[in-house]
Amino acid sequence: MQQTTFVSGYYLDDKDLVEGIKALQDKNIEIADVRTPFPVHGLDKVLKLRRSRLPRAGFIAGAMGTAIGFGFQAWVFTEAWPLNFGGKPYLSVPSFIPVTFELTVLFAAFALVFGFLLSSKLGPGADNVIFDEEVTNDRFQILLEVSNGNSEQLQSELQAVGAEGVQHHDV
Repeated sequence: MQQTTFVSGYYLDDKDLVEGIKALQDKNIEIADVRTPFPVHGLDKVLKLRRSRLPRAGFIAGAMGTAIGFGFQAWVFTEAWPLNFGGKPYLSVPSFIPVTFELTVLFAAFALVFGFLLSSKLGPGADNVIFDEEVTNDRFQILLEVSNGNSEQLQSELQAVGAEGVQHHDV
């Protein structure tokens, strides 16, 4: 298994982090990852991340749940097992609403949960490395992947753009 080397810079403030990212991008340094203890407003735009496809997946799965729930009930009560309930019509839409709603929510929830786990590379067998537990508490981290042995250069660049601390990690 090939070993990957990272250099990480730590910041104590989210504004300093965003400014550091902009400065590194101006120097054409590729940022491997940014880790923060809470969501930072505007960070996705600075990193030029694409919009998540999870809302579309949830909507499509919810629509499938609606169609399956309503279609199954309509088929059962009109074709497969038609029962006469006190002269009411076989296709009584108001009585189908609870099951249709519940299947809509169920399908959307499953799609969103599994979609999130897949897109985040989480779940069983995930090999996530925590470089520093303080990042989940009160510090911000920029990770730069070392290529061609330029570790010292990346460390000095991080310090030049205002990193409070710099560390070297082998994964």
